[in-house]
Amino acid sequence: MSTTITASRAQMWLDSLGDWSWPGQGGAAAAECLPPPWVPTFPPRREAAALGPATPALQPGRARARRLVTGTLLAALATVCVALAHGDQLTLASIVGAGGATVSEPEVALTSSTPAALSLPTLEPVSEDSAGSSILRASFPSAALHGEGSFLVYLPPGYAATTLHYPTLYMLPGQDQSDGAFLQIGVEEQLDKLIARQAVPPMIAVMIQGGPGANAWRNHGRLGYESYILEVQQLIDRMLPTVPARAARGVVGDSMGGYGAMNVALANPYRFGVVESWLSFFNGLEGTLRADRPVISRLGLHAFIYGGEQDHIANPDEDLPFAAALRAAGAHADGAVYPGEHNLATIEAHLQSMLLFAGRALRQGVPHAVAKQAVERHRVASPAKSG
Repeated sequence: MSTTITASRAQMWLDSLGDWSWPGQGGAAAAECLPPPWVPTFPPRREAAALGPATPALQPGRARARRLVTGTLLAALATVCVALAHGDQLTLASIVGAGGATVSEPEVALTSSTPAALSLPTLEPVSEDSAGSSILRASFPSAALHGEGSFLVYLPPGYAATTLHYPTLYMLPGQDQSDGAFLQIGVEEQLDKLIARQAVPPMIAVMIQGGPGANAWRNHGRLGYESYILEVQQLIDRMLPTVPARAARGVVGDSMGGYGAMNVALANPYRFGVVESWLSFFNGLEGTLRADRPVISRLGLHAFIYGGEQDHIANPDEDLPFAAALRAAGAHADGAVYPGEHNLATIEAHLQSMLLFAGRALRQGVPHAVAKQAVERHRVASPAKSG
């Protein structure tokens, strides 16, 4: 068990289905249960006040945005210089790059590692269920971690019988949880059911193994857990038939993983179009969100965050104001506070609804023709049983 003191609140994460209660503290103030409009069993959304003014601690987000713009300009300048040196004619296509690359949605290269230079890891089968979905595992030498990285992959029913390209959902566990924590609470079964009834498109889910301690999935010192997430994302796009586009990628997580999901989505605004944060916190992310406003307002962002009413570890009072700040930036964002404590039982209670929200948002990121093809191919590959 590890504890990290952040701001005025102590954060702690455990990996069991039991209580994650904070000993000796009283109950949190009661919070209204809130619904998103698309799930009838949830209560209605409550608007929350916007976040307060910026503080000096929030400046790194703006610095990151400046570095992104500077890097883009330098790359364009280098292209111009090379073209002039070779006597080539300068065109917009030669500067931006042919083949469909766009200025509005760049894929920023990693600085800590070069996945393209790595040999691809082997996906080893772990299990296959009666619905036809499968779980596989892979490990690889992570430059970001200076050691081994690993992840589990969910492949949907009918995967082997199609040539489809799939949207992808990346899942980050909490502190000291294994990547199998999501399987423990039924993510495979829930995805099987939602895909079978066509509530969400067939998708790939990637459960990334985190490291020990309260690293919060951030780059710190020699260990770059944020870069590690991006390493896995780039490897998956090379290994599997994904739809390699921002709008068809989502990242979600619980507790410390929920912070990591929001952090990596906001710190890399051109990579993920869907983000969810469960029973988590948002310390220091307000500045990054402000820096992202031009990107979010132009490209959009689907977000859902929720807290537990009886959570004495990750303050549920942060969820609705941060959801309001996301909406103010132009995101489609829902926030809720549900009955429950800081444990996997609360995550499990809302898992299906969270997968439904993510899946519906990812469906919008897949071109209409591809989405229609996915439904038709899945129906052929997984015919309904008679009787």
